[in-house]
Amino acid sequence: MPTLEMSNPAALPADWRDFVALTKPRVMYLVVFTGLCGLLAAPAMPPLVLGFTAILCIALGAGACGALNQWYEADIDAKMRRTANRPLPAGRMDREAALHFGVGLGAFSVLLMGLATNWLAAALLAASILFYVLIYTVWLKPRTAQNIVIGGAAGAFPPLIGWVAATGQVATLPVLLFAIIFLWTPPHFWALSLFVRSDYAAAGIPMLPVVSGPETTRRQIFIYTLPMVAAAIAPWPLALTGAVYGISAAVLSFVFLVLAGRVAANRATEPADMGPEKHLFAYSVFYLFALFAVLVADRWLA
Repeated sequence: MPTLEMSNPAALPADWRDFVALTKPRVMYLVVFTGLCGLLAAPAMPPLVLGFTAILCIALGAGACGALNQWYEADIDAKMRRTANRPLPAGRMDREAALHFGVGLGAFSVLLMGLATNWLAAALLAASILFYVLIYTVWLKPRTAQNIVIGGAAGAFPPLIGWVAATGQVATLPVLLFAIIFLWTPPHFWALSLFVRSDYAAAGIPMLPVVSGPETTRRQIFIYTLPMVAAAIAPWPLALTGAVYGISAAVLSFVFLVLAGRVAANRATEPADMGPEKHLFAYSVFYLFALFAVLVADRWLA
């Protein structure tokens, strides 16, 4: 279990780039984008400055999650090749600084969201941060192969938060957007974990490919893709969106399903032979961006 000791007692002074790296900016792009789409798809638009502030708060909240995750998992990150050069395991920052940065960023984002928009949006933002840090990072990730299934809820909050920041209330469409990301997370993340499973095995993290093997993981990827496709298309027959979104969602989801089928049929055990998994992982990122972009276009064209 991680301790409060520094991974490297001779830590070098951190600069601004290390604090940016703590926020996991590559992950933040998708979080901010889906939050923005939730806000833009809402029936009522807040003033520009308040809308910008709401998205800024979502970004800061996501950054807080990244910083606290890296604070807690510094020892684990040091054991994995793809994370060993992060500020903490590389010894460029001490863990106390990362902890204070993450807590301060999270508290500020929630307070600012409440003051700028409404306290329901602030409460959802706080819930997403606490869920990611306490439920996923601290409890689920080191204990169960189903960590990403339940923990995926943390990344599903942004469109719901964006909608509530604009309207002050929850509605069916943002709940479906939450469900789409929640169901999208396992196939997206398991596709990645299949070709980096040696890292997770070395760090002792019970990801599904490590615990149950590639065959079971590939089958689960396909199984989770089915309800994700249903949730993605559902807004159209429920008359929550128009044909622009509905047809686009059907086409995008069909491609996702085909790629998930290719993954399920693959029997490779070496990362070099896991082309279908790499293709699905890359497409899954494009899929979510495209799906939410089409949603906003559909709402604005209506």
